[in-house]
Amino acid sequence: MPELNKKIDKFSDSVIRRMTRIANKYDAVNLSQGFPDFDPPAELKEALKDVAGGSIHQYAVTWGAANFREALAKKQSDFMGIDIDPEKEIVVTCGSTEAMMAAMMTVCSPGDKVVVFSPFYENYAADAILSGADPIYVNLNPPEFDFDPEELEEALQQGVKALILCNPSNPSGKVFSRSELETIAELVDKYDVFVITDEVYEHIVYPPNEHLYFASLPGMFERTISCSSLSKTYSITGWRLGYLIAPEKIIDGARQIHDFLTVGAAAPLQEAAVTALNFDKKYYQELEKKYGKKRKLFLRGLDQIGLNYTKPQGAYYVMVDISEFNFKDDLEFCKWMIKEVGVAAVPGSSFFKGNIKHLVRFHFAKKDETLKKALERLEKLPKKAKKRNN
Repeated sequence: MPELNKKIDKFSDSVIRRMTRIANKYDAVNLSQGFPDFDPPAELKEALKDVAGGSIHQYAVTWGAANFREALAKKQSDFMGIDIDPEKEIVVTCGSTEAMMAAMMTVCSPGDKVVVFSPFYENYAADAILSGADPIYVNLNPPEFDFDPEELEEALQQGVKALILCNPSNPSGKVFSRSELETIAELVDKYDVFVITDEVYEHIVYPPNEHLYFASLPGMFERTISCSSLSKTYSITGWRLGYLIAPEKIIDGARQIHDFLTVGAAAPLQEAAVTALNFDKKYYQELEKKYGKKRKLFLRGLDQIGLNYTKPQGAYYVMVDISEFNFKDDLEFCKWMIKEVGVAAVPGSSFFKGNIKHLVRFHFAKKDETLKKALERLEKLPKKAKKRNN
């Protein structure tokens, strides 16, 4: 038989989704794959019921239904401080996963180089490889997950085409400061580089940290493709509604790529989601408070157990240091913890380029009772790990 595409050998299956499958097998509390176990807003569920009984069941315009784009443009213009044209500057995609892939394929040709901050959401490296581009990794250094501007400039000097910026960051929970974003802006302008942002956690940020849209910085809209989705903001990860926002010239290319990747996002779901896009600002303020309480509950539990972690500034993940438990690596630890403790996490090594094997990622986008159940099980972790090592 002929060989398969050689690019497949350059990355593995999703470790995150693999942890979910193992968690399901052993009935563990799944704090690995980042999706809530609670419902979306009631108004959104009611809107979906109404749409299901209506007549919107065929293709929408391939780059997004007009009313969805109009509602999205209005919301994002308000939050980003940019006047976004719904007709020329938006592409609606099948989740932010497709948005990132379409963005990468729009600006990158085979052989181009792409800067990826490490740690990174696992899809980014695969996106680059599938696009025929070569990733160059720049470190976000634990525990603060800051970066060295000199290291970033050295990477950009290698003829880079694009830089991927996840803010707030998955997996670290880092929120880039204004000064950090201005440093990045200065360098990408100096070396004429596109910036592809992943901002799906834009509304999950913990005071005093503030989320600043990279495209809103002076001169940056012209070179930025802003990617996001409705998944995390409205607790609808299964709806797969994402989008790109960029200047018209970039969007024209992204629409072509998107058209041949997926044709279009689900029309009934776009129609229902307009309801959420029209929520007032109080919804986003309450969302921030909701996740702030969950973060407090979970981190307080980790403190009581005695686990070391980096306090997340945004998103709903926390990186925990497992060095004290003396496992060969983080993957072995996670598999053992699922079976013996009954809680699932993601090995940190799946997010890092390099020999980082002492961190694991938990997420806390769960009901309070689910988090309490996980913490009760994690209380046994130190004793069980000690027993294993004796």
